[in-house]
Amino acid sequence: MYLEAYTETHGFEQLKAEWNELLARSYANRVFTTWEWQTTWWNAYHPGQLWIITCRNEEGRLLGIAPWFIQEHPKLGRVVRTVGCVEVTDYLDVIVDRDCVAPVLAALGGYLAEQHDRFDVLDLCNLPENSPTPETFPIYLQEHGFQVQVQQQEVCPIIKLPNSFEEYVASLGKKYRHELRRKIRRAEGAAQIDWYIVGHEHDLAAELNRFADMMAASDPTKAEFLQDEQNMAFFKAMAPVMLNAGWLQLNFLTVNGEPAAAYLNFDYGNRILVYNSGLYPAEFGHLSPGIVLLAKNIRHAIEQGREEFDFLRGNEVYKYHMGGVDTAVFMLQARYNSN
Repeated sequence: MYLEAYTETHGFEQLKAEWNELLARSYANRVFTTWEWQTTWWNAYHPGQLWIITCRNEEGRLLGIAPWFIQEHPKLGRVVRTVGCVEVTDYLDVIVDRDCVAPVLAALGGYLAEQHDRFDVLDLCNLPENSPTPETFPIYLQEHGFQVQVQQQEVCPIIKLPNSFEEYVASLGKKYRHELRRKIRRAEGAAQIDWYIVGHEHDLAAELNRFADMMAASDPTKAEFLQDEQNMAFFKAMAPVMLNAGWLQLNFLTVNGEPAAAYLNFDYGNRILVYNSGLYPAEFGHLSPGIVLLAKNIRHAIEQGREEFDFLRGNEVYKYHMGGVDTAVFMLQARYNSN
């Protein structure tokens, strides 16, 4: 194994041609670990010293990428984090060829031990439960003198999608099945309900501004989040990148022609990822536009043959009412034991 570290932003460009091809061969294949997302996030936030570590075999084939950076923390010292960690990204991981997990993680463990004087804490967030990293990486870190702790960080409720929307509705609990049908009937009986997905034919900048306004109107916490200039810069940079890649599913529900609710999803890897939402509760809350639009999103996902509908991080009650089942997200923390 041959390891190389990239500490400047041009490292992203040098790895561009190989990044997503490796990602497709890995357990880490999520939209948040694509070259597009990682570079957009870094350009918006750049919170420390970039430290991308690659692993190649003797033939030069790329087998692993650890897209990390080192950030100064007032209490923890120099912390190694994954590019994207933590707030605006839901899944992160070391990107490793499925057939080479053990040798790549072993090599990374050894490399970190050799470089232990560069950092104080390794803090890897948002590791999905189907990743080998939380279980396998600690073995090699401990072999090289690290003390390791792995703990559940959050949950991501997911719906395994059936073959039809009717089958999906029938799978819900009796109470929530009845409520969903009632809310859809009430909305459609009271107004003209339509919805659309933003495409290249739309003015994305205007649609994104509308979405941000609906986000802020729906929740004070979201409004505060959007007041941060870096967060807004990231959103405005991320959306066109995702649209051009074919992964953005920004969609709006209209009531009598007026926007009432919106979802910003990603369509990637045969699954829909529900990233954020917004609505105008004062004007349209009585029609439950968020739930009505969510049902349309689920129906569309089923009709498109998607396998999963992922609500991403957070245990909000509505996710379970709509059929979400928890999957775990883990955090791995490690310190080098110099004794």
